[in-house]
Amino acid sequence: MTTAQRWEELSAGLTRRIEGVPEGRWESPAPPEGWVARDVVRHLVEWMPGLHFGSTGLPVPEAPSVDEDPAGAWRAVDRAVAAVLADPELGKLPTRTAAGEMTLEELVAMTGLMDLLVHTWDLARATGQDERLPPDEVHDFLVGIEPWDAALRASGQYGPRVAVPDDADEQTRLLAFTGRQP
Repeated sequence: MTTAQRWEELSAGLTRRIEGVPEGRWESPAPPEGWVARDVVRHLVEWMPGLHFGSTGLPVPEAPSVDEDPAGAWRAVDRAVAAVLADPELGKLPTRTAAGEMTLEELVAMTGLMDLLVHTWDLARATGQDERLPPDEVHDFLVGIEPWDAALRASGQYGPRVAVPDDADEQTRLLAFTGRQP
């Protein structure tokens, strides 16, 4: 599956959760400490475009305010990232990050997809929605992220790993890896 296809699948899951937030639940506490449901979307709308577009010189997409229209803000960013991934020339643009040089498509695959996956769960947990994540994506990220444990902890991107039983399913293990209490 291409990065564009994976983005489409994961984005669809996140979009369903965003559009399914019950009235009055945008201020519900979310798993990242100190965040509420709206902050999960704010992080994706404000952080992701700056990293992905800013690293290439592409203009950061304009979006409505997350405070006024979280779903509209997310849709604007989602469309912009999907459009970049649909254009092979844009996907090949070089980026320079703390992890080294890579193409924009590689950067989205490395950071954006994982963010979509984990923050889908965060939003679902905060708002009482379906917390199940695509098992194939969970598996791939769990296998791929383990070697980065020390670097990710040192960067502050994830809190301490949460202890789970040895026989925990992969989704539980991935969430625990990121410091979340599944």
